[in-house]
Amino acid sequence: MVLPFPQANSPFWADAACPEKVRNSENRLERKGEMNKIYRSTKLVLSAAFFIVFIGSVDTTYAQGNFDQFVSVPNNLPALTVAPENPEGSTSLEDGITLDLSGISSVDANAIALVSMAARQVEMAKKPKGAQKVAKAIIEEKYPKWDKKRQIDCLTTLWNGESHWNYQAHNYRSGAHGIPQALPAIKMEIVSTDWRTNPVTQIKWGLSYIKARYDTPCNALWKKKRSNWY
Repeated sequence: MVLPFPQANSPFWADAACPEKVRNSENRLERKGEMNKIYRSTKLVLSAAFFIVFIGSVDTTYAQGNFDQFVSVPNNLPALTVAPENPEGSTSLEDGITLDLSGISSVDANAIALVSMAARQVEMAKKPKGAQKVAKAIIEEKYPKWDKKRQIDCLTTLWNGESHWNYQAHNYRSGAHGIPQALPAIKMEIVSTDWRTNPVTQIKWGLSYIKARYDTPCNALWKKKRSNWY
């Protein structure tokens, strides 16, 4: 069987009549493949160079020594807040806790370790027993002159009556909020703006309030029993 020669209006006419065009098309495909290889190689080299520069710029200082279970975060560290979402410019740690890195050029390993410990401290304090442990640690660090056992017992009784150590406790009639039942609750903003959701902020404010007004938790408890408020 003899196939007819492609006609001028046939879709195969150009290929059949112009083998030179076929070769040119093949050459173009080969050159395109070579350019793609060069592009991929260049991209790989640039990526490797960027990685090397990045590694060279990282502070390789590692946290050394033993950390206590409870820590105080220095004021010059990035802000630690508790939020339901991870805002732009922040790094999520765990359970809604975010580390605000806005304007921070670098954070060394010691700072990261301290912030991580503070985050775990916040999570612990979200449960009543954990909150009591956090309060005890803060008292030992910030209020060493208090008779530790007696004052902690008084504080435990005082805040059991106020909120049962529930950081979400809220009095809808008066507006008192948190573990110490601050009234108005916005007073706790003097410690941090995350007072609504951070039990450690609430505990720190409550202890500072007791110290400033009653000197000790036992004096505050006496006032509570006498007047039903403190």
